[in-house]
Parts: sequence; C-alpha cells; structure tokens
Amino acid sequence: MTYRKTYDNLRELYDPHAKMIRVPERDIEIHHCAFTSAYWTVLPGAHTYTCQEHRMAFQEDLESGAHERLQSYPETLKHGDIDIQENKFFTYALFKKSNPRRAHGVILLFHGLNEHSWHKYLPWAEKLVDLTGKTVILFPIAFHMNRTPAEWGKSRSMNVVSGIRRSHSPAIMNSSFANAAISARIELIPQRFFWSGLQTFDDVVRLLSEIKSGTHPFIEPEATIDLFAYSIGSFLSEILVMANPNNYFQNSKLFMFCGGPTLDRMSPNSKFILDSDATIAIYSFYTERLETELKLDLRIAHYFSEAHTAGVEFKMLLSYQKNKEAREQRFRQLQNQLCAVALKNDDVVPANEVLNTLKGDYRDIGMQVEVMDFPFPYTHINPFPTGGMHERLVEISFDEVFRKAAAHFR
Repeated sequence: MTYRKTYDNLRELYDPHAKMIRVPERDIEIHHCAFTSAYWTVLPGAHTYTCQEHRMAFQEDLESGAHERLQSYPETLKHGDIDIQENKFFTYALFKKSNPRRAHGVILLFHGLNEHSWHKYLPWAEKLVDLTGKTVILFPIAFHMNRTPAEWGKSRSMNVVSGIRRSHSPAIMNSSFANAAISARIELIPQRFFWSGLQTFDDVVRLLSEIKSGTHPFIEPEATIDLFAYSIGSFLSEILVMANPNNYFQNSKLFMFCGGPTLDRMSPNSKFILDSDATIAIYSFYTERLETELKLDLRIAHYFSEAHTAGVEFKMLLSYQKNKEAREQRFRQLQNQLCAVALKNDDVVPANEVLNTLKGDYRDIGMQVEVMDFPFPYTHINPFPTGGMHERLVEISFDEVFRKAAAHFR
C-alpha cells in the first residue's frame, strides 16, 4: 500500500475519541490512554509559586504587562494557562501489534510546533510499528494537539485574532488563522515556551515512571525506551536524553527528523508555525536578552540554574555560540545514541544548521547526521505530500527515512 493510501485510510479510520481502533489487515491496534498532568502548577496564570523540591517561593504576575493587549482578544485567549483543563487532562494515542498485549520496546513520537492534528503522523507511527515491532506512543506537547481548547483551531475565530494582530502591527508577516493563537500567546508572554516545555518534560517522566512501575496496561516495565522526534519535538527530545532523568534514557536511541539545531538556528516564521512578531519575541527573550531577563524573572532563573537539570539542558540548546563547549561535550557522550536526517530544502530547520549543531563546526562529533533531498517538491511542514503526481517517489522517500530510523533503533 502506498504512503498516500495509508495516509487516507488511517485518516478516515482514526477517531481521537475511540478507546480502541483496529487497523484492518494490518494486525495493528490504536489505543487511547488517559493521562493527567501534575506539573501544570508551574504555568503562567498564578501570582504565587513554590518550587517544592527546593522549598522556594516566588511572586510573579506575567499577565500584568500583557493586560492592555489582551483586552482586544477573544475570551478564549484570556484564560490563565493554569486554568486550561484540556492541557491537564488528555489522552495519547498508542500504536501496537495486536499481540503480545504488553510490549518489550516502546518509541515515543514527538510532533512539531503549533500542530492540532495527528493525521500527518498516523502513517509514521504505523510504519515504525511495522519495521521495529515496537509500540509507538504519540505524545502531545503541552498546548498542542488535543491539549488545547478547540476554539484555538477554528478558522473563523482565529481569523479575528489574526486581524487584530495585523491591526496592532501593520508590518507583521505570516500572520494567519493557523498560527494566530500560539503567536498571540508567545508574543505576550515568551516565558510560555519554557514553562510548557518543562511541563511536557515532567509529563514524559511521569509516563515513564508509570511504565517502570509495571502499571501501564500495554508496556512491560523493562521495555526499552526510544524516541522519534520531528521539528521542535527534537528540541524536547534532546533535552530529555541529555538530562536523563532517573536514568530513564541511559540507553535510549533518539532519531531526529527535520530537527536538532539550537533554537537560534531555526526559522519558525511561517503561516503554519509562528508569525513574525511572535518569532521576534521568542528570539529576543531567549537569545538576545536572556541574561537580563533572568535578573528580572527570578522564578525562571531558578529553573535555569544547576538546581534543575532540565533547565540547564534547555539553556544549553538556546544559542549556538553560548554554552557551546559543554553542549558539544555532551553530544560526544551521546553520539552513538543520537541520529538525525535533515532535508536540503528545509527552510524552517536548515540542514546546515543541523550539521553544525550536531556534528560541530569541525565535524568532530561522531553523531550520524544525513542530509537528504527528495526528488519531488516538499516543505518542512509537509515532507511527504499526499497530493500531486509524485505518489511513487513520495513512497520511496518515506520508506527510506523510516528504514533509517528503524535501523537506528535496533
């Protein structure tokens, strides 16, 4: 079956509300498992915070500076992050072979920035199950996929938001209904990028704790844990493997597709990702004036300190030039665990920046990184297009990428 037919069949079959779906003639089941996030208490929306681990209290009001701008936006964007229930209670999809019931190997699959639908990833998950026999978990990043209010994905209401943004900033570029919600949120409070990432980091650790405790219904406690990451999901996955909480990722393999460079070497300004004002806001905060911001925002400074390993690794991946020696030393330690495929014509995650970050200026890091160039029109957002006249070529390229991933996971 071609990639296009697989995509069409799975998209028609997939129901995010179904507890279990059987894929006809594929010996594959899709289960939806309920998950409750416990780390939402770090998110913006409160005035008093406590780091329980270090018994430190912080006073904070991130919304105060954004109050005037918020007034013109619809109510759905005015809720504090800590109050968004969809981000606390959600399900994740699990692809598995029908037998055995509990897997001895699992692959965590992480998606890209500003995505609301799993459709693109359904054939990716099925292919990984086919090629490796492992169970694949499609885990949503905080405030993405099914962890967002439905209103954020509706074209009518988000076109209104995009119009407001254009009226505020006539020179804005790439503002669209597709990126209006995330762009408004990130521009108003750039710290959201870190806090939602930290929440997701903790969510993944809690998922693995459930697996290791033997209470997960579909995964054995001694199962191997690997990661397949796309785009910004690679950024999250690098942090997980580099920080290695509880030694959960000590022997994990990570395969990155269209991802891997430091934050300042990516270009997310796109109608499908972030508009130009949000892109400027995130780069300005995290790469240009971070040290100044850390003197003003004592809570985020604490979580960026040596007291929190995840924050240290996050900071290490923000700037290509800063913390370079420590980052490259860590990549050398992990060079046999990490592998990446970049695309030559990717304008969001440029291939040369993937090479520079993962292999170093002098290409003296032994990590396997390959640059591919598909023989058909493709983009970062849509590396395997399902329309047009290149169905067979898409199938061949898709198969090649995922065979490389499967080989890495052996």
